[in-house]
Amino acid sequence: MPDKDDQLERIQRLIEIMKANGLVEIEIRQADEKISLRRYEPQRGAREGLTVVPPVGSDAGAGLAGPEIAGTAADQAGTGEELVEIRSPLVGTFYATPSPDSEPYVEVGSQVEPQTVVCIIEAMKVMNEIKAETRGTIAEVLVSNGQAVEYGQVLFRVRPD
Repeated sequence: MPDKDDQLERIQRLIEIMKANGLVEIEIRQADEKISLRRYEPQRGAREGLTVVPPVGSDAGAGLAGPEIAGTAADQAGTGEELVEIRSPLVGTFYATPSPDSEPYVEVGSQVEPQTVVCIIEAMKVMNEIKAETRGTIAEVLVSNGQAVEYGQVLFRVRPD
């Protein structure tokens, strides 16, 4: 059995790994030992953290970057329509379905609410449900099932209601 200093060091390393990878929860089991950590993450309002970028061709939004969700202008058929982007909050593997033989959480045309789960991102064997955090209709799905994703990568574009 490791001494208390070793255990404390191990826990501190796990916390650093969680921070570095944007993980909210981690659980490790070895033999009869179990470590379960969960970071506090304050609840955000559905519109908090959204940035709406002016339509393409405008310099007003140049250089803006958002957190997990950021608005963007769609360059589809020159409509200048503003879409909201759902971005990956961590590095991992994108899964569009809860299991290999299930239907996708959402598809183009699906209606979403702020608490709608749109996908799972697996990081270090932890399955993280990603929620829409906005209300609208899925306009684009930009990644495929099983694809590796980076922090901040756009996963979906949503046409707000």
